Parts: sequence; structure tokens; C-alpha cells
Amino acid sequence: MEYDDRSGCRLLYNTERKSLKLPEYGRNVQKMVDYLRTIEDREKRNEQARAVVKVMEIINPQVHLQENYEQKLWDHLFIISGFNLDVDSPYPMPSPDKFSAPPATIPVRKTPVKAFHYGRNIESIIDLIAGTADGDVKTAMIRSLAVYMRQQYLIWNKDSVSDETIFHDIEMLSGGRIHIPDDMHLSKISSDASFSRPGAGQGNRNHYQRYSSQRKNQRNK
Repeated sequence: MEYDDRSGCRLLYNTERKSLKLPEYGRNVQKMVDYLRTIEDREKRNEQARAVVKVMEIINPQVHLQENYEQKLWDHLFIISGFNLDVDSPYPMPSPDKFSAPPATIPVRKTPVKAFHYGRNIESIIDLIAGTADGDVKTAMIRSLAVYMRQQYLIWNKDSVSDETIFHDIEMLSGGRIHIPDDMHLSKISSDASFSRPGAGQGNRNHYQRYSSQRKNQRNK
């Protein structure tokens, strides 16, 4: 446990200390690397640097799963030192620019979702069906899509929904590329069917079931 050198009694918190270059190795490794820079004898400094790398290998054993893991460890040593360590490394010191470059931008679809209660994946399914040739296969795909969209609709709207509403939404979301057959009808929804968001209320139901079971056991004693 460390104390503030100024008072000798106040605890030092990590928020008051120098930030770590690689927190996964901990503050003790950071202190070791800081100490390396104070060693004037080059041979001794090289010896201690190799020892620190061994310690880092023990602390971070998963590094063995990477290719050229020894070079990775030496790279980490230089990163911890702030690229300010003069030792005879078996590998060249990496360029600081390599680690300061911003990450590549991940392309994200910025087009707005046309109907949030159906989700974005519905649009991809509609595009697939719209590009399918007319026939029994396409009709079966439209029916399956309509049944799924009705389920998604009822998750967010507990009221009943007509077939015509779902069919209209399919034609609207497809931009008129899908036409619902005139004779298509969806099967009726069972009276005991329940639609809810995934995980909604699950914890409360489990808690109620455990509580009811405990009460029942107490009454039977």
C-alpha cells in the first residue's frame, strides 16, 4: 500500500497517479520500465529489460496465441516506456505513429428505418422477395413474411391487427414492388397466444415463481 510522500499518511489513489500506457500489465511493470531508464550501465540495463519482458510474458500469457509474440512483448515494453528506452532489443523499436493513428471508420448504414416496430432486417427480406420470380415460392415467402410482421406488430401494439394492415405495410415498405395476391389470408391467431419483447418481464416471472414455490412449501410444513 502506498502513501502520499508529501504527508506520509494520506492514501494515494490511482486517479492521482500517472496514467498507465498499458493498464493490463499493471502499475508495477510500469515502475519497472521507469526504473530501466535510470540505469546508466548499458549492459545492466539490457539485462534488466530482458527480465522485465519475462515478467510481462508471465502476466500476459495469452500473448502466446499471437504470431511473433516475443516481438509483441518488446513492442509493449517500448510502448510502456513512451518510446523512450535505449536498450539493445532483438527487434526494432516500433514507430509511435503506428499506435497513435485513429482506427479505421466502420461503414454504417445511415438510411433511416422505415418502420421501427418491424426492424431494419425486414427491409432486407422485402428486397429479397421483391427480386424473386412470381410463382408458388414467392407467394409462400410473402405469406411467411406477413405472419412474421404480424408477430412483430403485436409485440409493440397489443391490439389486434387486420391482415389488410400487414399487407398494406408490405406493399408500402416494398415501394410497390410486391403485390399481395387477392386470395391471400393469414391464419387466425390463437386466443392464448402471447407476444412480448425478448426477455421482457422474464426476471419478474422467475422471481414470482420462486416466491410462490417458497410460500407453498411453508404452508405444507
